[in-house]
Amino acid sequence: MGKPILHFVAALLPLASVSAAQAQDAQAASPRELVVTAAKLFDSRSGKLIDRPQVLIRDGRIVEVGRTGDAAPATARRLDLPGMTLLPGLIDMHTHIDSDPHYGGYTYLQFGDRFWSMLAVKHARQTLDAGFTTIRNVGSDAWNDIGLRQAIDEGELTGPRIVGAGYAFGATGGHCDSTFFPPSMAQKGPYNADTPEQGRQRVRELRKYGATVIKICATGGVFSRNTEPGQQQLSFEEMKAIAEEAHQWGLRVAAHAHGASGIRDAIRAGIDTIEHASLIDDEGIRLARQHGTWLSMDIYNTDYTQAEGKKNGVLEDNLRKDREVADIQRENFRRAHAAGVKMVYGTDSGVYPHGLNGRQFAVMTRYGMSAAQAIQSATSNAAEALGRSDVGIVEKGRWGDLIAVAGDPTADVKLLESVPVVIKGGEVVKDAR
Repeated sequence: MGKPILHFVAALLPLASVSAAQAQDAQAASPRELVVTAAKLFDSRSGKLIDRPQVLIRDGRIVEVGRTGDAAPATARRLDLPGMTLLPGLIDMHTHIDSDPHYGGYTYLQFGDRFWSMLAVKHARQTLDAGFTTIRNVGSDAWNDIGLRQAIDEGELTGPRIVGAGYAFGATGGHCDSTFFPPSMAQKGPYNADTPEQGRQRVRELRKYGATVIKICATGGVFSRNTEPGQQQLSFEEMKAIAEEAHQWGLRVAAHAHGASGIRDAIRAGIDTIEHASLIDDEGIRLARQHGTWLSMDIYNTDYTQAEGKKNGVLEDNLRKDREVADIQRENFRRAHAAGVKMVYGTDSGVYPHGLNGRQFAVMTRYGMSAAQAIQSATSNAAEALGRSDVGIVEKGRWGDLIAVAGDPTADVKLLESVPVVIKGGEVVKDAR
């Protein structure tokens, strides 16, 4: 009697193996689904709050935005956030992910070149944990932002989505050049451009190696040597050639521009976003509004640099320039916003510590924006300025990038300085409730 039973069991084993394999295949093929509910949802298109939202995310993308209690797949994971407000993942339009403000002036020279590549990994996680699921990185060394983006996109590292410029470039001796060393050291920016044709070539080279945005320096800057913020350093013709070339390749252009003449020429040349815009004048404001040019004004970071810069090794000349433009920039932010110029959220993180990106919201409201407008600058406005239809708004088809805070950020925007819940692509990457 034993042998027939053994034969029967033996006959079933292949079938069991097939069934197990089929179950594994079915599990692998089943969509990754997450249902998120909360008390409120910030609609970044309207700036209004929606009651009792329910968001269904499948395979990283939002597939449905409804109300709590709507039908949802029984197999989906759930994240219920009572008393909390959902918002789109935030976007910082001006970061330097491989820079660290604790090493100012010449103190960074004590480290090898790859030190900064390693720090960028930590900074990426800090930025994501702060609720910024997308960043535009407008200048790194050694292609650090491009390599970091590739590693994050491959799932090897955790961090935000990165729109990276690779190297920022400008005129020889200008703000994007290496200006702190004597001739004997032969230091220079690898992508300086001193003619319109050189500018076109730089765009092609940077794109070739992975840049997805172009960053130029149109005027002098605060944290360079032998430049003043108001000095124009790229001509109109040079900027026009750069903008035309970048747009031909489908890339947008950001221009570092503190000085009024450089801002005006950058706008006329077709540059997409003006970074800093500290000394913008009435004509610059008029042109920005006329051309639909976005301003990215980093009006928080001077609080940090003036408090901590000297201790961190920042040279007095750089601190002097920072002091001189700080209040002017903030008042010009107020004027430009009141005039209806389009604004995005850009912090210059790396000049202050990464992970503190949310501190600028309160400063923006102090200088004329409502809390809802400040949040829109870091969500729907930023997405539009990037030319992206996959981030910045909680709606069907976009990435499942969400954050949540306890309470109403349109009543208290400082809630965004410490974000307890972060979701990127339908995966909960932080839950610190």
